[in-house]
Amino acid sequence: MKALTKIHSFFDLLKKALTGEELNFTEGSINRAIFLLAIPMVVEMGMESIFAIVDIFFISQLGDSKAIAAVGFTENVLSILYSLAMGLSMGVTAIIARRVGEKDAHGASLTAMQAIYIALVISATLSTVGMVYHKDVLRLLGASEAVIDAGSSYTLWMFGGNYTVTLLFVINAIFRGAGNAAIAMRSLLLANVLNMMLDPILIFGWGPIPAMGVEGAAIATNLGRATGVVYQLYFLFNGKSLIKLAWANLVVKFDIITSVLSVAGGSIFQFLIGSASWIFLLSLMSRFGDEVAAGYTIAIRVFIFTLLPSWGLANAAATLVGQNLGAQQPERAEQSVWRAGFYNSFVMVACTLVLLAFAPQIIAVFTDDAVVLQSGTQALRYVSIGYVFYGYGMVMANALNGAGDTYTPTILNIFGFWVFQIPFAYLMAIHFEFGPRGVFFAIVLAETLMAIAAIIIFKRGKWKTVKV
Repeated sequence: MKALTKIHSFFDLLKKALTGEELNFTEGSINRAIFLLAIPMVVEMGMESIFAIVDIFFISQLGDSKAIAAVGFTENVLSILYSLAMGLSMGVTAIIARRVGEKDAHGASLTAMQAIYIALVISATLSTVGMVYHKDVLRLLGASEAVIDAGSSYTLWMFGGNYTVTLLFVINAIFRGAGNAAIAMRSLLLANVLNMMLDPILIFGWGPIPAMGVEGAAIATNLGRATGVVYQLYFLFNGKSLIKLAWANLVVKFDIITSVLSVAGGSIFQFLIGSASWIFLLSLMSRFGDEVAAGYTIAIRVFIFTLLPSWGLANAAATLVGQNLGAQQPERAEQSVWRAGFYNSFVMVACTLVLLAFAPQIIAVFTDDAVVLQSGTQALRYVSIGYVFYGYGMVMANALNGAGDTYTPTILNIFGFWVFQIPFAYLMAIHFEFGPRGVFFAIVLAETLMAIAAIIIFKRGKWKTVKV
């Protein structure tokens, strides 16, 4: 009887997590709060990652490794955009969570609108530059002319439609900060369903619709994300959510914009530094051939997907820290982070075991090219060794971000990626002639050292006094 009661309680809690019935997490069970936030956040991150997985899956069916490599180069360029969007989102989540903890719904709503304005300005700038110079950007990264010819149309469309990416990230950050991660999850679920329906139609053609190849994948992705944005805006303007965007909130508030940029500035640089590092690593991998770069590209997609539980728990930790600091409960905030990190370690061990055991089978889903398969398999097995540290490091860094201390993780990224990882990867891969394995060694060691440093810094507790 007790077992049945526990099962019923679990499914009741799962239903609440997926429907978003709770918004305030400054009281009650910490385990319950982590579960209610993490479940929809994990699904949300999964939906975002599936965009790349679905695109690369269907594009791989074209049988052109150069098209796959083109997508990889494009995604690495767009990682700069994702960094801006994710960095801005991190600052938005921190401020809105703090306002929610302070019971200031009006202040949270004003912050939300200013964040959307910032997102639109960033998107317009990147869209203009990217559409004009998309081929030059690919050349700068080391893409061959064959790769550019095969996939520059994908790059063009992804730059042109970057509004959808930025708005999805930022508006979802608004809902996460308010504690309603379920709406963020559902918007990406809707976007993904549409993308999965449109991808094969636009890539291979159907009836009167011509086959567009890699260009069709980009169009499908942008249409799917645009639909998700419309869904988000409906909830912001219909007056039923905690964050309400009414006509009174549409006015531009430069003081709030300055505050958002001040907090988000650190997290934007934080993600830019990391993304620039990954761009350099892809450029380094391209020295060993297009097939090796394609295998690495597929492996990166798998990494992103398998790290989703970590991102979900890390984002949950950020929201809990922000709301509890706003409610003047720093000790509860700290307990929430240690608990999330503990749970994350178990999840990451499971992911490591799966990747070590089934790496060839996973990569084979995307390609039957022997060189691409070998490269992707090698990447999965080497890099997954450090998963436990990646997961714990994510939780600690996001907790600092959630507190508004976005510059400490930025400094960690500067030293971890640019002072250590990039020089070490070059030395191991080129100077000591380890090839791609040298890059993988550098990734594992750098991420491990950064995680240890983040844990030490978090334990010191200075983040508890940050004002936003």
